[in-house]
Amino acid sequence: MDNPNTYCSAIATMKAEDQSFHKIYHDQHYGFPIEEDNELFCRLILEINQAGLSWTTILKKQESFRKAYHQFNIKKVASYTQKDIDRLLNDAGVIRNRLKVHAAIENAKTILGIQKEFGSFKKWLDRHHPLTREEWTKLFKKTFRFTGGEIVNEFLLSTGYLPGAHGPSCPIFKKVVKAKPAWKNK
Repeated sequence: MDNPNTYCSAIATMKAEDQSFHKIYHDQHYGFPIEEDNELFCRLILEINQAGLSWTTILKKQESFRKAYHQFNIKKVASYTQKDIDRLLNDAGVIRNRLKVHAAIENAKTILGIQKEFGSFKKWLDRHHPLTREEWTKLFKKTFRFTGGEIVNEFLLSTGYLPGAHGPSCPIFKKVVKAKPAWKNK
């Protein structure tokens, strides 16, 4: 990393090997808005799978997750059968937790319903923005499976719906603010 002292404290305090691993996610993904529903679904499922684990673990397994979950194609995941569940529970490339696997499938089905009613998952999120952290958590708990406060908070921070992904001294802060639609910067 160029100068870790100019990055967010979370990155600056990481071990050197972790800093280099997190740099791409930090610099190009964390806090930036996501326009595409499958990518929003991907981020939600990755955040759910991170529960109880480190984000480093999830980043290391991200490509395996993409492959195992059909590039997070919402329609495909929503149609998973017991055979797919068994496949995922036997795949060392992903987190083999029955509750998290079932949550991915059920949340995909929920998102299909949201898409039908609102046009897209993103439009549903945009329609509810802005909410407080507590309001978002309540909405997600009512709507989705396996979405506690920390999961919802990280999902919304990482996709730009809540402020605070980067501190003002982080060079990525200005890029994130610039990437957001004007209504999200309020």
